[in-house]
Amino acid sequence: MNDAPAHGRVVLLVTSPRVAPGLLSWPAWQRLREAQDRGVVLAGEPDADWLEALDGAGVRVRLMPEDPPGARARALAEAAAPGSTAVWLGSPDGDPGLTDALAELLSQQAIAGTPPEVELVTGSHDVPGARLLDLVAVMDRLRSPGGCPWDAEQTHASLLPYLLEETHEVMEAVENLSTSRNRDHLREELGDLLLQVVFHARIASEDPDDAFGIDEVAAGIVAKLVRRHPHVFGPPETRASAADAGEVAANWEELKAAEKQRQGLYEGIPATLPALARAAKMLGRLARADGGLPDTGRLADAAGDDALAFELLGLVERARAAGIDPEASLRAALTRLAAVPDSA
Repeated sequence: MNDAPAHGRVVLLVTSPRVAPGLLSWPAWQRLREAQDRGVVLAGEPDADWLEALDGAGVRVRLMPEDPPGARARALAEAAAPGSTAVWLGSPDGDPGLTDALAELLSQQAIAGTPPEVELVTGSHDVPGARLLDLVAVMDRLRSPGGCPWDAEQTHASLLPYLLEETHEVMEAVENLSTSRNRDHLREELGDLLLQVVFHARIASEDPDDAFGIDEVAAGIVAKLVRRHPHVFGPPETRASAADAGEVAANWEELKAAEKQRQGLYEGIPATLPALARAAKMLGRLARADGGLPDTGRLADAAGDDALAFELLGLVERARAAGIDPEASLRAALTRLAAVPDSA
């Protein structure tokens, strides 16, 4: 363990509110034990879980919940006597005003003598995805008693128009992705779409008979991704080969078909898809089932007596065979048309 400096040390210990209490870096624990042995650990008003974790490690905390920043700064400076360490356990709000008050106080002490050393120690870091916990917490607050009346009234069905709208807004943002401003727009729209997922999961958690929440949603997609990427996650000796993206897609469809055990060729293709997108999906299934492209006779049978529908199906098949998304292609053409100045 490092010895405290002869002239004393003030440690500002910063932690992430998204990391479980007690999960600290080794330097953080060193400073806490150092302060326990030769000094003091101060804090505003930490969560009870934090106090329990520190108490279990033999670290006692002196609380200053109502003290202003100046009083907290003076307590730290006074406790950091020569050979001692005073630790401030940071609050989730960042303890506004504390660092300014401490800097002013120590500047005054520097004129009269040697002030204590000041050290910033990061006790825990956010891991990728940690801010999702904030979104879950905010959604819980909005949906809980005393939250937002509008959010509290929503159901899976009432949110469907917003889910559809936000999906299309993400698609539009992607298709207009060319400048940094548009990248900001995409980030915003992805957040709006993410909110819909978290909102639906929060509603699902309230079901009295078959509840599930965001953790079950995340666990399900993680399991699916691992299961359908055996070339990445499988044991080395049994990993399926995947020479390119096309082979990966083929393997995915094969694994998906084995899992779903569909009763019909087109089962699982949403009827609410836009017609062009639905046609492309159905023709793709038909092509894979037949081992080749559907012939014009099959298309004619699907279209019935409607000659125009037959022509549209033929165009969709031509686009699909050429690797073109017919829905996206038509949408791009309409966007270009909308940009043409009105001659009138």
